[in-house]
This record gives sequence, structure tokens and C-alpha cells, in this order.
Amino acid sequence: MEILIAILVGVLYTAGAYMVLRRSILKFIIGLIFLSNATNLFVFLSSGLVAGQPAFVTTAQPSGEHMADPLPQALVLTAVVIGFGLIVFALALKLKFFETTGTDDLDQLKKTDTN
Repeated sequence: MEILIAILVGVLYTAGAYMVLRRSILKFIIGLIFLSNATNLFVFLSSGLVAGQPAFVTTAQPSGEHMADPLPQALVLTAVVIGFGLIVFALALKLKFFETTGTDDLDQLKKTDTN
């Protein structure tokens, strides 16, 4: 299972880097989404995947190898919220850019400069 998630992380990083380098602002934002999701999966993968039990301790003391680590889960939850805020902010900037220039192409930004 870990190898499949590692391949998925690599594919997401590759697709995200490709999309960030495109000229369209919308493709840039999609690339940010891919990079954010790849990073979240990478944090989960680096913490180790534990199938089965959650990280709650009951009256019987289970061994630590069968418990999930709650720290990466909390970090990824925080990263999801921050990533969502970043994407919403980037979409608001895209909307304002489109209203100002009338285009989605970043090369058109050079034509709006007044020297």
C-alpha cells in the first residue's frame, strides 16, 4: 500500500509542478491544489500507515505499534485548512485579475504595465 501512495505522491508533485509552470492562472491554481494534496499525502506516508485502530487508549493498554500517530493527522488537518485558504485567496486574485485585464493568460500581464 505504501508503494502505491508513494507513486501517487510522485505523480501529484509532477502534475503540480507542470501546472504551476503553465501560463494560465487557473492552471496555476490547480497546480497549487495538486502540490498541497501531494504534501499532505507525503506527511501521512512518512508517519507510517497503521491499519486498524485509531489513536485512542482504552482501559487495556495496547502496544504502541498498533496505534496510529495523531500528530501527522493534526498536521495534515491544519495543512488542509491553510491550503483551502490559500486556494480561495488565489481564486479571488484571479477574479480581480480577470476583471482588470479581461484575460486569463499571464503573458497578457506584460501588456498592462504602464512605464
